[in-house]
Amino acid sequence: MTDALAPLAERVERVRGEVADAARSAGRDPAELTLIAVTKFHPASLVRELHELGIRDFGENRHQEAREKAVELAGLGLAWHFVGQLQSKKARQVREYASVVHSIDREALVSALAEAEHPLDCFLQINLTDDPARGGAQPAEAEALAESIAAAPGLHLLGVMAVAPLDEEPRAAFARLRAISDRVTGVVPEARFISAGMSHDFAEAIAEGATHLRIGTAITGNRPPRD
Repeated sequence: MTDALAPLAERVERVRGEVADAARSAGRDPAELTLIAVTKFHPASLVRELHELGIRDFGENRHQEAREKAVELAGLGLAWHFVGQLQSKKARQVREYASVVHSIDREALVSALAEAEHPLDCFLQINLTDDPARGGAQPAEAEALAESIAAAPGLHLLGVMAVAPLDEEPRAAFARLRAISDRVTGVVPEARFISAGMSHDFAEAIAEGATHLRIGTAITGNRPPRD
């Protein structure tokens, strides 16, 4: 390992250790968790370095940036997770490179992403706030939208996704997401996964059943200044 990689490697190992500790504390197997390194605003070179350190799942939330990285790094065999809000008009373009879309929250996106020839894994995003302008479907809509996704050609519903509100204790928010997940599996039994937990709250998410962790700065360090 080069000296330049050492700080990054230390952060990766620290996060992996904390994830494993949180899983064991919750009585869970760390191997059942998927660690997604969110690399938005960071260069493709950082993704290459993380690949050298064994990370294969990467999250992006801006379509243009995600597409450019996916094209540049096509030979590495990475799984790209689109984790940001998605415009319906960009949906088919995102489909070209994304392995998983975490942010389906309305029927228009279901229609835009449906395509029988190329299966796409996806999550149903839930809004855990009282602000209807925030991304995510309302909890009351979860079952109906889950059934719609599951019935759409070429879409495979993995489960539910959410971001914990900033003004709420994360564990309580993730407990509500877990209850919604239970409702969703009542209508789509295989949709048992939960995408939740970021750098500051992944331990609480793991305690409430999260399976896919979207971790940015704890792994990547501070974002570079933007032009």
